[in-house]
Amino acid sequence: MRVRKIVHGTPDKPRMTVFRSSKEIYVQLVDDLAQKTLVAASSLEKGLKDAKGTKTDIAKLVGKLVAEKAVQAGITQVVFDRNGYLYHGRVKALADAARESGLKF
Repeated sequence: MRVRKIVHGTPDKPRMTVFRSSKEIYVQLVDDLAQKTLVAASSLEKGLKDAKGTKTDIAKLVGKLVAEKAVQAGITQVVFDRNGYLYHGRVKALADAARESGLKF
């Protein structure tokens, strides 16, 4: 709740929220005003489910995938919501890959 008080997503600049479980990683671009998910990606996507590598490598692929989907949807700027997780490891790898693929935050 502390993060949600500060970080808000709009249609122009949606909130990029990350959820990390012990095995998988999920990311969504959310418009908080309309309460709608604009773009979503996870490590369970069709092309990523069979990907080999560490969980950090998979997180990089998910970050790249969500950035590609966002650019196709016309979204270039987001607000990053790490959802209480430390900006380290898989969360950082996902964010860096999304930045390299065209998202600005």
